[in-house]
Amino acid sequence: MTDKSLRGGEPQMNADDLYQEEIFTDRRVGTIQRLSPVDAAGRPDPKRPVLYVGQTQILTAAGALPLSFEIEAASLQEAAQKFADGTKAALQQTMERLEEMRREAASSIIVPEAGAAAGLGGMGGMGGMPGGGKIRMP
Repeated sequence: MTDKSLRGGEPQMNADDLYQEEIFTDRRVGTIQRLSPVDAAGRPDPKRPVLYVGQTQILTAAGALPLSFEIEAASLQEAAQKFADGTKAALQQTMERLEEMRREAASSIIVPEAGAAAGLGGMGGMGGMPGGGKIRMP
């Protein structure tokens, strides 16, 4: 949902950008959504292109990873033929994004100075004594 679709905090449908959704599946690999443009009355809108969206799941060690991707195609048959390539591209993009998120999370880790971890504000150890608060004998 974009900012333009929210007015006064309530979602607003755009009657000039409606699609009729149909779902096709082979019951093994995934689904293809065919989104056919329609006008506000639900009649076909030949001025806009039909869209195809592939959806599948990849099993990972962490569980099922859902993938959704647009397929550039002129027909349902062409969309089915391009499904595998779309899946590979979507998986690659997802893996790159996960790696980017991992790097961002790793770079945001702040290592405190000695003594700061104990809530002493980096004062050089226990009670601000040099040497980390060790007892010194003369």
